[in-house]
Amino acid sequence: MTDLPPLNGLRAFDVAGRRLNFRAAAEDLGVTQGAVAQQVRLLEAHLGVRLFDRLPKGLALTSAGRTYHARIEHAFAEMRDATAQLRPEPGKVLISVTPTFASKWLIPNLPDFSAKHPDIDLRILATENVSSFHSDGIDLAVRQGKPPFGASLAATLLFRQDVIAVAAPALVDGENLPLRPEALARLPKIHDTHNLWPDVLAQAGVTDQSTRSLQLSQTALAVDAAASGQGVALVSRFLVSGDIETGKLIDLGYRASTGAQDFYLLSPRKAGLNDAVGTVVSWLASYATEN
Repeated sequence: MTDLPPLNGLRAFDVAGRRLNFRAAAEDLGVTQGAVAQQVRLLEAHLGVRLFDRLPKGLALTSAGRTYHARIEHAFAEMRDATAQLRPEPGKVLISVTPTFASKWLIPNLPDFSAKHPDIDLRILATENVSSFHSDGIDLAVRQGKPPFGASLAATLLFRQDVIAVAAPALVDGENLPLRPEALARLPKIHDTHNLWPDVLAQAGVTDQSTRSLQLSQTALAVDAAASGQGVALVSRFLVSGDIETGKLIDLGYRASTGAQDFYLLSPRKAGLNDAVGTVVSWLASYATEN
């Protein structure tokens, strides 16, 4: 700490460097103009460098002062951000979900949550990575898996993994449903990272006879491709229930065995839940059950 300049001087310099006026800086800091000027003089004496040119109607940063101020201003901004992340914000809830869950279920259902709980700021972190409750500052996470998830996490089941084969109506126009295995084998397939098609075709007793296929990195993209008529996709039923109801997609009558990789809502067990987080948990659990 002995290598650091006086922190009060740095604070006065930061504000004065932005306002370029000791009087305006004093108003921002809630002190007198003389106190700000004195703190800046002490800082300049400590550094052995003149930071400001004193002008008749204000201040101007010297070349050294301008360079130094850019770094000091950034340092104070970093401290403010770190403090803001550490200090809980009432009514703010950060939930980590996969991009597919976000785009195909959570975001379409957010109007219901916003109407019921307008006072809660629900923020969504959509990522395929496993988020950390501690380092990423998240309050809740939705992930696929099989319990137990660890003694430190509470888990609430949201959706069973019921994977179905779906396609645009035009792709199977004239075919009777459920689709015959031979007809399914001939249709173009849309693959994602879960790679469930080999199991589905094996269960149907056929091999893939399609002349084209599409490989995509996310299930959400596979759903969009299926809706546009690009082929047949395998996806959890709850993610496409709305598209099936509106007729954009139809269920072809085939299911995949996935080893019970169900969807769970996870939260830290040790700290308990504040009111806002508890409200989000209750809404997710009840809305998932109803839909």
